[in-house]
Amino acid sequence: MAHWIPAPGNMATYIGRTKAQTRNVIVIAEAVRGRMIVEAIGRKGKNVRLTVSRDSLREPQPDLFV
Repeated sequence: MAHWIPAPGNMATYIGRTKAQTRNVIVIAEAVRGRMIVEAIGRKGKNVRLTVSRDSLREPQPDLFV
């Protein structure tokens, strides 16, 4: 099975260490060593940028916006 590689501008699901850290993000850019810069909505409702492992990103489910 081929691993999904997100491109900048794609929406992805970030799978964190806990269920509370799982969130939908937008991929901003590729960083170094298999990491991606993503943007998400933070705890105070403002956009935050995070650097996460590419392996922690999953393609969103097709029924995400249904």
